[in-house]
Amino acid sequence: MREKLRVAAYAVCVRDGRLLMVRMPNSDGMSVWGLPGGGMEHGEDPYDTVLREVREETGYRVEVTGLLGVDSARFTTRGRLGRTVDRHSVRLVYEGHVTGGELRDEVGGSTDLAAWQDLDAVSGLPRIALVDAGLALWRERPPAGRAELPGA
Repeated sequence: MREKLRVAAYAVCVRDGRLLMVRMPNSDGMSVWGLPGGGMEHGEDPYDTVLREVREETGYRVEVTGLLGVDSARFTTRGRLGRTVDRHSVRLVYEGHVTGGELRDEVGGSTDLAAWQDLDAVSGLPRIALVDAGLALWRERPPAGRAELPGA
């Protein structure tokens, strides 16, 4: 089985009771919501990754106000030629504060919509697990940088 490691950086940006989110179309034609962010480029620092990714996906410039923690996920998928791939995602989750720019949707990227969502409504949205992990890190601020999620 092929192994694939991906390191990424994401931002939790909360303003006036709303969370900055991005929508991602998935393979079954549905869309799910996530946090702005994405994969590191070779040689890139994760701090620079989150600044770049938020700007690309939302149009906003952000200031990183802290490292909330790290989320790790492992799952298997089918790769090219039908081979099974053991994927491991390591995601650094930062707190961000919008400092400039204007909200816009990404063009030609992995997301198709950027929007502020009411924190109270997030649990009702179709979303990736990283959203819940990021919000848990933001709310709990665990000293070890790892949130305890229900059912984990």
